[in-house]
Amino acid sequence: MSNYDKQYLTIVENILKNGYYANNRTGMPTYKLPHQIMQFNLEKEFPILTTKKVAFKTAVKEMLWIYQKQSNVVEDLRKENVKIWNEWEGEDGTIGKAYGYQIKKFHQIDNLIEALKNNPQDRRMMLNLWNWADLPEMNLAPCCFLTMWDVTDGHLNCMLIQRSGDMPLGVPFNTAQFAVLTHMLAQVTGLKPGLFTHVINNAHVYENQIEGMKLQLSRKNDDYEAPKFWINPEIKDFYDFTPDDVKLIDYKHHEAIKMEVSV
Repeated sequence: MSNYDKQYLTIVENILKNGYYANNRTGMPTYKLPHQIMQFNLEKEFPILTTKKVAFKTAVKEMLWIYQKQSNVVEDLRKENVKIWNEWEGEDGTIGKAYGYQIKKFHQIDNLIEALKNNPQDRRMMLNLWNWADLPEMNLAPCCFLTMWDVTDGHLNCMLIQRSGDMPLGVPFNTAQFAVLTHMLAQVTGLKPGLFTHVINNAHVYENQIEGMKLQLSRKNDDYEAPKFWINPEIKDFYDFTPDDVKLIDYKHHEAIKMEVSV
């Protein structure tokens, strides 16, 4: 079993057995657990599920839309055949002052890359999407709102803080995205990928997703090894990456499991 499947399914099983049942803003109740943590050494394994298919290229496109294109325009994603933000599109065609807007507003990627190259022991290196002043003008408050970065012994380490984690749909996507972002930033700053730690403050399974998660759990004894990760070694500028510059090699997985998104 891949390390990601093992850690992820342990959390899911614990939620289904011991989760706290509660209502929330969506109207679809959840079973939830607080403060769930997964950690991976990116030199050893790329963290992606094999007990169901994860749309890797879609995840990469969304991540680049936020952190490289620094866009909040939904049509920019639709041009890439990604429709996951359609539900939050406003009349102006954007998601408001959220996600990529906050990266661009404060030049956050450029500042991070500058620090990684020239002041790697800086203890203030982070990407922060939680801007209280702009929050009322965001169509969705950011879920993965904070990453904190560390350089130790030539390795780039990333800690992702996620305030709210939809375990069946959002979390596997997010883990893969920030693992890729860590690989990309490590390459363009002359570092090696190191630890990736994923902290989820509210890890939950919606009530209408339970059967899908039971199906996935039934596959845990019929799993696959993690795929290998490839990144184009020729890319030295973060803004030159395209979705085709990263690939999963020999990604074996079970079929996707269709589950509802609660908006």
